[in-house]
Amino acid sequence: MRETRSDGELLRAAADGDRRAFEELYRRYAPWLTARLRGRCADPGVVDDVVQETFLAVWRGTARHHEDGDVAGWLWRVGARRLVDALRGDGARGRLRQTLARLRHRHEASAEERVLAGVEHGDLAGALTRLSPELRAVLQATVIDGLTTREAAVLLGIPPGTVKTRALRARKRLREELA
Repeated sequence: MRETRSDGELLRAAADGDRRAFEELYRRYAPWLTARLRGRCADPGVVDDVVQETFLAVWRGTARHHEDGDVAGWLWRVGARRLVDALRGDGARGRLRQTLARLRHRHEASAEERVLAGVEHGDLAGALTRLSPELRAVLQATVIDGLTTREAAVLLGIPPGTVKTRALRARKRLREELA
């Protein structure tokens, strides 16, 4: 009986053209990714298209994974970005623009890195769970997922001004809790 391969092993094998490894990776993560994306988008057709695009990018090798990173988190980031593109209607041209912008600003720390670097003490996880779901959703979209205010507004179905207000309130509450 063959041992179950790790996610990293499957991803490397799929990148090398191993169809069975790709199929196993798809079986492991497509249902999970679909469920997560459906939490962000009510249109099942859009979600199904985004999941297919995400795994197509994995198969073609257009989405690059860093060997030390978590495969599930990486797939989520790829899928979330494709969902925003689909909701904005940008498609491939928008992805190309985003890729070029990321390459240009590669030396800058990501939103996640800036948040994690600034939090040395305190119970961040506890403070986040005490936020209202609306404030937590805005923080997740803008900080964790790295979306712009406009992208978060599209994803959450609220006006950009509301995203800004909720983000401000969430940061204020976090500062108070972590002080």
